[in-house]
Amino acid sequence: MLIRMLEVGPFMENAYVVACEETRDAVVIDPGADPDRILKVIDNEKLNVSTIINTHAHIDHLGAVQAIKKALNVKFKLHRNEKPLVDSFDQQCMMFGVRFGEKPEIDGYLEEGDIIQVGKLTAEVIYTPGHSPGGLCFNFGSAVFAGDTLFYGSIGRTDLPGGDYGTLIRNIKQKLLVLPPNTPVYCGHGPQTTIEQEKNHNPFLTGRMDAF
Repeated sequence: MLIRMLEVGPFMENAYVVACEETRDAVVIDPGADPDRILKVIDNEKLNVSTIINTHAHIDHLGAVQAIKKALNVKFKLHRNEKPLVDSFDQQCMMFGVRFGEKPEIDGYLEEGDIIQVGKLTAEVIYTPGHSPGGLCFNFGSAVFAGDTLFYGSIGRTDLPGGDYGTLIRNIKQKLLVLPPNTPVYCGHGPQTTIEQEKNHNPFLTGRMDAF
């Protein structure tokens, strides 16, 4: 599996290009900004992108979607519960005082248990709301892409519309921490981690935050 990470935009969001090294088929995950940089990686690696898949639709993960859709003539998919966030693209821009591209057009929806084929790779869709109503993670087996569900030593914020702390913690524990301990976790912001690292040391998951 080929993974290219680009830290993009003022929110320092991690956009990913994930490809099958044998077939060069690829997907783009969470292209939040800087579409030209993302497209340059795709061109340099000679990849065939079929789909843009998003873990969620906060503006810092959404801003480059439409530009890449147009440039590559590909589809854009995410969970249906994120549609209101996509529809409020302009309001999100105003809320954070930024402007990222155009409002994207949704081509289809992803649900819990769906399988995404990327050449000879497969990714299972895991539904992990809590940071946002339709939050998803993508489990390729050898790596999981967690968006803003789980970070190195932290979790996604839950104070934005549609967020819920209890729901997020429950989904992390029941759906992510059950993965093999050595599974790499590629996060929506910051460095990558592993399931074992977060299970043993993340204060939100070990109960250490209860002391504060």
